[in-house]
Amino acid sequence: MAIVIAGAGIGGLTAALSLHQAGFRDIAVYERAAALGPLGVGINLLPHAVRELTELGLGERVERLGVAPGTLAYYNRHGQQIWSEPRGLAAGYRWPQLSVHRGRFQMELLTVVRERLGAGVVRTGHRLVGVRNGVARFETAAGEVSVEGDLIIGADGIHSALRRHHQPGEGAPVWNGLTLWRGTARAPGFLDGRTMIMAGDGERKFVAYPIGPDLINVVAERRGPGFAGTNADWNQAVDPAPVIALFQEWRFPWLDVPALLGATDEILEYPMVDRDPIDRWTHQNTTLLGDAAHPMYPNGSNGASQAILDARTLAFHLATAPTVRQALDAYEADRRPATTALVLSNRRHGPEHVMVLAHERAPAGFEHIHDVIPPDELTEIATGYKKAAGFLPAALNERASLTPTAFSGILP
Repeated sequence: MAIVIAGAGIGGLTAALSLHQAGFRDIAVYERAAALGPLGVGINLLPHAVRELTELGLGERVERLGVAPGTLAYYNRHGQQIWSEPRGLAAGYRWPQLSVHRGRFQMELLTVVRERLGAGVVRTGHRLVGVRNGVARFETAAGEVSVEGDLIIGADGIHSALRRHHQPGEGAPVWNGLTLWRGTARAPGFLDGRTMIMAGDGERKFVAYPIGPDLINVVAERRGPGFAGTNADWNQAVDPAPVIALFQEWRFPWLDVPALLGATDEILEYPMVDRDPIDRWTHQNTTLLGDAAHPMYPNGSNGASQAILDARTLAFHLATAPTVRQALDAYEADRRPATTALVLSNRRHGPEHVMVLAHERAPAGFEHIHDVIPPDELTEIATGYKKAAGFLPAALNERASLTPTAFSGILP
């Protein structure tokens, strides 16, 4: 069975590794970039994703790349704590949460794919331009290339060519009016050195967490146009001074926000965009995963983790279902409703909704958060999101493995 994967990002590479583990051998990954490098900033891999990486035999390799946060804490713009909870092993999971540099993580996945599947399995400089009757067409520097596949997987991101092929009228991603600025800073740790913090409200927000020794990932956000234009461009480097000015008063006893922003090597500007959920990912022998299937706002730190779950679920069903059609139906039944709910939840701020509520109810601050938001309401918001995202501790710890115990499905 020939499998073609468009996109060598986190989802596409995890899909290749998962399919190989499940017994498939005729796998090729096509990437539009001419070369792959360690681009990006920090991301969080939640315990449900780390479980899947561990079952792929990558747990220790990924743990060495970053930091396992023990706490997540939310604050208002005055630095007053709204909510705090343990994360990873401290929260009762069998697997940690890991904060890593996205580019370094992607390069580690690429290294493992080449080790296990062969040096030539990832082919760069191939931009998907169309699919028809089981043939994927790629544009290359040498001209157009056609590749036959029994299964074609679109893991080609928010601007997916495969999604556009089946949704030609969808248009550009939808911007919600928020602009993000992201970067990494060489700076000492804050609080206990293993805490991920989010501070602010629905208009301005600041996020920081360690991703290595004296290396902090920072995210600043505000409602309104970016500095690179009326709507932010992707990966646009901008002058940090205006971003720092937005947070000039955010100097807390435990963190100096403008100083940390000023310590970044570079600040990149992003629009806060997603796409409306669609009612179908699969068309004949093609399907979508990751941002190609369900691009979502980064509230809840779930984008990369959901792509990993997609890849693992797809490989499991292909290994255990009698036909490709049945496998794709089962994959979509498992993943599309869950990710649709997450996309919509993230539009309502996801677990970060506690910051919005605190600002709405006490814009000048509070003496005690329970005077503003009752403890049951705080717990409900946090627990509800974990349930929607599939990482309640007990449910995740007890869920059956997505690693096939025996190959019983479609012949490779």
